[in-house]
Amino acid sequence: MTRSEVGFKLRRVLSLIRKETRQMIRDPSTIAVGVVLPAILILLFGFGLSLDVKDVPVAVVLEDSSPQALGLVAGFQLSPYFHPQIVHTQQAADRLMASGAIDGIVTIPMNFARRIAAGDARVQVIVHGSDANRARIIESYVEGAIGAWSTRQDAEGVSAASGGPVSMESRMWFNSANDSHYFLVPGLIVLVMTLIGAFLTAMVVAREWERGTFEALFVTPVRSGEILLGKTIPYFGLGLLGLLLCIVSGRFLFHVPIVGSLAVLVGGSMLYVLVAVGVGLLISSYFRNQLVASQLTMLATFMPALMLSGFLFDLRSMPLAVRAITYVLPARYYVGLLQTTFLAGDIWTVILPDAAVLAVTAALLGYASRAVTHKRLG
Repeated sequence: MTRSEVGFKLRRVLSLIRKETRQMIRDPSTIAVGVVLPAILILLFGFGLSLDVKDVPVAVVLEDSSPQALGLVAGFQLSPYFHPQIVHTQQAADRLMASGAIDGIVTIPMNFARRIAAGDARVQVIVHGSDANRARIIESYVEGAIGAWSTRQDAEGVSAASGGPVSMESRMWFNSANDSHYFLVPGLIVLVMTLIGAFLTAMVVAREWERGTFEALFVTPVRSGEILLGKTIPYFGLGLLGLLLCIVSGRFLFHVPIVGSLAVLVGGSMLYVLVAVGVGLLISSYFRNQLVASQLTMLATFMPALMLSGFLFDLRSMPLAVRAITYVLPARYYVGLLQTTFLAGDIWTVILPDAAVLAVTAALLGYASRAVTHKRLG
């Protein structure tokens, strides 16, 4: 290819990029999906969704009025994780639980102080089990509150166990604040990148097929690869704008740290945007109907990114057959890359394999999109 041919090709691609950018800016639906909807997702997931459990309504059945029992009650009252109601009978607590007013019952039995002296003190904990995950969290919080009280008793020389004081020191790696936003923000970036890259691209390209504007391009000297390149670059830039919005919101609005390199974070995100755009181009190039393209894109990208990427649910707890499906989903590798970069740092044994999978997937999708578009031109 001569230098003049390269120049002509470059000018054609730049013209397509300008045309696509203007069309994207003028289209209200593009702005709504590409800018407004990601902002809504950020606010919704950031403020409306939290895996932390605080102010848990519990009933404390106080059958003993000893200083030790009152000290245990004070531990629940001063904890930010509980909103206790003091009752004096088990029947009153049962009625609160049945009505849904509380999520747990802590029963401090009669003769509690005497049982402490004998070394066999026990506290009954009943947790509402309709939400199993929340129930486990509440149970662990109650155990923590009782453990903290027991440690204070040991420090005061009033051991709750006949074997003497036992203290426990715990540490949480990669999330020392124990804040679920550290976990949610990387997953939110995956959803925004998927929404902008795949869903928006599929909608816009399928709409051009329906309106016949693609046929107008086909009668020009522009090649199919140049058309796809002109479609990819503007939405690639829009995806990076969404990434910037998510990073700024996560860092300054939700105070999520970025332990790793910002360059690694941006580079991995670029690969995933290319993957998302490639999926949108492939689906919309094969299915020329907006409704079909949008539904297939939602099923192939957004829903798996939400449910099967490890964003909301632990992949190790899934059945083996479902877990096997996740290995072909690009969102799985992007979630792993983001969580590692945000919380652990530049762990190359995790980052490089995930980035390699995304790069290979982006290349295969680009080739497939060009092949499908080339067949349509024929």
